[in-house]
Amino acid sequence: MTRDELIQHLIESRIAGPVATSRENNLANFRLMAKRDPGYTFGLPLRGDWTFDDVLALMAARCGVAPDPLYDAGDDTIDAALTLERLEAMASRLREVAARKGRVLIATGHPTGLLVVHLEIARALRAAGCVLLAPNAVWQDVDRAGKPHERHIRHLLGVAVASQGANLLHTHSPAPMRIMLDALASSGEQLPDLVVADHGYAGAAGAAGVPTVGFADSNDPALFAGEAEGDVDVCVPLDDNVAPQLYAPMTGYLLEQAFGNSASSGAGPNSFGASGSAGTAPAGVVGRGLGIPR
Repeated sequence: MTRDELIQHLIESRIAGPVATSRENNLANFRLMAKRDPGYTFGLPLRGDWTFDDVLALMAARCGVAPDPLYDAGDDTIDAALTLERLEAMASRLREVAARKGRVLIATGHPTGLLVVHLEIARALRAAGCVLLAPNAVWQDVDRAGKPHERHIRHLLGVAVASQGANLLHTHSPAPMRIMLDALASSGEQLPDLVVADHGYAGAAGAAGVPTVGFADSNDPALFAGEAEGDVDVCVPLDDNVAPQLYAPMTGYLLEQAFGNSASSGAGPNSFGASGSAGTAPAGVVGRGLGIPR
């Protein structure tokens, strides 16, 4: 797929271009991050002032939302050219870690959307000789009604996903990544050479000083701020919850840029096959959740 063809696909599939995330939702989340609401900082220290105007300007420059503060209702946009450019930057980081057969931790807070992208990245990295880490994590989180719930990390073919009972969970919380990194340290293992993630998984890894690449929607400004401050290496702007099969051309392009045609040939929503172990899991640890909204 050429760059122009991918840009066309990103716009037609609404991964970029005019996206489903509303302007009202974007601006509300920008204000929450500016107020340092912990549900919208994704575990990042955010050292800058990051006023609302700062956040809007950041998101216009790095994501492609409308820059006009008076435009406060209706559709908003993600610049497909920015998505493509950051995908290529992510591919470079994947290629670098694969060249040294590095240790990688992959995680997603989006089991209904971006999970398929992370699964394909895991497959390609494993095939390239990387070690996919699978540290255990168990923690207590508190829902909006104040009720505690025990949550676990499940590793699906090399991708960490939060779970409760039989359900995989959408989450913004940095707690599970913090606990996984603590589990590695407690077992005497070094931190990962690279984390590939989104939401609080990416924010917590970047805050811990781990090289981190990730994906973020137009209503999730924290990772873009983390990239601007140097805590996140690459943040790819996209709609993070379109139908999973729509990510296949984008994922194929990413893997082709990183590893060549052979790695991209299997990319797609139904090509989840992977062989071998996802890595040896250190002993589980129990931590307290942060009560962060999902």
